[in-house]
Amino acid sequence: MTVRQLSLPELAAACVELGVPGVGLWREPVRAHGLDATAELVRDAGLTVTTLCRGGFLTAVDPGERAAALADNRRAVEEAATLGTDTLVLVSGGLPAGSRDLHGARERIADALGELGPYAERYGVRLAVEPLHPMYAADRCVVSTLTQALDLAERFPAHQVGVAVDTYHLWWDDRAPAQIARAGAGGRIHTFQLADWTTPLPAGVLNGRGQLGDGVIDMREWRGYVEAAGYTGAIEVELFNEGLWARDGREVLKETAMRFVEHVAD
Repeated sequence: MTVRQLSLPELAAACVELGVPGVGLWREPVRAHGLDATAELVRDAGLTVTTLCRGGFLTAVDPGERAAALADNRRAVEEAATLGTDTLVLVSGGLPAGSRDLHGARERIADALGELGPYAERYGVRLAVEPLHPMYAADRCVVSTLTQALDLAERFPAHQVGVAVDTYHLWWDDRAPAQIARAGAGGRIHTFQLADWTTPLPAGVLNGRGQLGDGVIDMREWRGYVEAAGYTGAIEVELFNEGLWARDGREVLKETAMRFVEHVAD
């Protein structure tokens, strides 16, 4: 999504050229290119698919909507397995229309994880519950803190359900470092993602993620938190930013790699 203006073949070629070893994929461009064709593309390029995004949206009350969401998540698990990644990122979903029941919404997420976790295990896929910044709680994700995400995940085996740690969503929470340690001790950090926090936020707030180094987050400090917790996996950069999307995608990818070296790497 950081360079969504690139086609998947263009993205694969640019990653190879720049020495970027892996890519986190989103379901929409994979579907557009074709699932099997995408799997072949990344395999032939020698790229690792680090995660697939996204499953989730599991808070519906209506039985038909709930059944449809579970079916879509099962498809997402199968897609992840086909692409060769062991991690499906979940954005849990916001409050159903007319509801004010946060507790009930979170319990419905837990019920869904109880069904999806064993299904994902059969495919060798882990579910990563991603807490989103509280500004998204109403319409996108009622799981707003790492504490809440872990309270859900820890009801299930770690090889089935863990968490995603994303700097953009967690940087403000002074409890997050201790929760990262908690997640690491349980083997539940399934992915680590970076984006910077810049203001003012754009209208709609969704596409306001800043390029690394443009905002207020100490990326190297957050890398230290996850590594101290035992995380040794890939580090993803996930930027939703209209300004970046309007530029040449290859230049954005090159800039992002350089910013990673400057602000994150040793």
